[in-house]
Amino acid sequence: MSGPPPPGQQLSPQQMAAMQQQVAMEAQKRGMTPQQFQQWQRQQIEAEAKKQGLSFEQYVMQLKQQAYEQHQRQQQMAAQQQAAQQSGQPLTQGQGAQGGQQVPINPGAPNPKAVEVAKWLRGQDLKTRTCILNGQRKDMFRVKRALRALQSPAYAKASAKKNSLLPAVTDAASAAETFKLLPLSLLSLRVSKSDPHEGHNHAPPAKKQKRIKGLWTVKIEQQQDISEDLHYVWLYEGPQWKQKLYALGALILIMAVVMFPLWPIKLRIGVWYLSMGVLGLIGLFFAMSIFRLILFGVTYFAVPPGLWLYPNLFEDVGFFDSFRPIWGWQEDKKKGKKSKSGTFNAKDGGKSSRKDGKGKSESKASSTATTSTSAESLKNRDLKPRIEEVEDD
Repeated sequence: MSGPPPPGQQLSPQQMAAMQQQVAMEAQKRGMTPQQFQQWQRQQIEAEAKKQGLSFEQYVMQLKQQAYEQHQRQQQMAAQQQAAQQSGQPLTQGQGAQGGQQVPINPGAPNPKAVEVAKWLRGQDLKTRTCILNGQRKDMFRVKRALRALQSPAYAKASAKKNSLLPAVTDAASAAETFKLLPLSLLSLRVSKSDPHEGHNHAPPAKKQKRIKGLWTVKIEQQQDISEDLHYVWLYEGPQWKQKLYALGALILIMAVVMFPLWPIKLRIGVWYLSMGVLGLIGLFFAMSIFRLILFGVTYFAVPPGLWLYPNLFEDVGFFDSFRPIWGWQEDKKKGKKSKSGTFNAKDGGKSSRKDGKGKSESKASSTATTSTSAESLKNRDLKPRIEEVEDD
């Protein structure tokens, strides 16, 4: 197949004839003669060259260079595809359907279709999880959930709307092609779990390290493949109107505080009373804290193990849960061990009492005490929330 010659090389007679035939066909489509079509085409090229600040000859050489490079790429892709078909090996992940060409991801304005796809997927339940990317928290999801969402009836309904920019998805292949728009526009990129100490001399040993469940430290992969088991992270944050609104509110609040001397006298008096009320509540809180500590110190010796007023006041719970229950006994960490030893002693005591002929009443009393102690230990066991730690998979 003959293509455009390299820049600076003369056209062959066959190429000249093919170009003249193509010009005649294009002129006929527009209802022009070949001379009129060539004149119109020259005017268009001159206008484009003027926009880019180039002369007519420079712009023509640029177009010839681009056409030649595109022809060379097509020949390379055709050769790679033919070699893959002859060897019987399927195309690997990350290769395009046109023979394995890797498409470079260049920064720039995102594709409007990709933005619409990102907006729609952000509104779906992809079961995202939080990860750490370059010290920032990002939302991470699996590719298979995004592909399922793109093949769902909801997406088909959204893409069928009038003036919708969402690409049509009919099968798994078209869903993958639609998903490729996200990394090409830098809206979502493939990531993998990384070691934060990698590349440092203080790297931890090779043994498995414990981590808090749900927090991965990830890095962006160079090869943006598409497979159901891979993970992608969202770089598209969506509309920023909430952040802008919060920033505007913070600015208004700061300006209002700075201009406090200019407030009307009634507002300033109201703010003074309000500040006094807040200071009173803070003082009451400190007084209650001191009183509950004194009460615990007295009851610790008078009525062991000691009584706390608002036992959850300084626990990591909600505001209202901090004041529930109103009072509670001090929890002993060794209560479980004591209850077990008490049960053992009660059994021994029961046996010895039987040997001495005294034991039925004492055995019943000791077993009743043991049962009540066990019930109390179950009732007052530590119910604080715990952070689950798991081993790395």
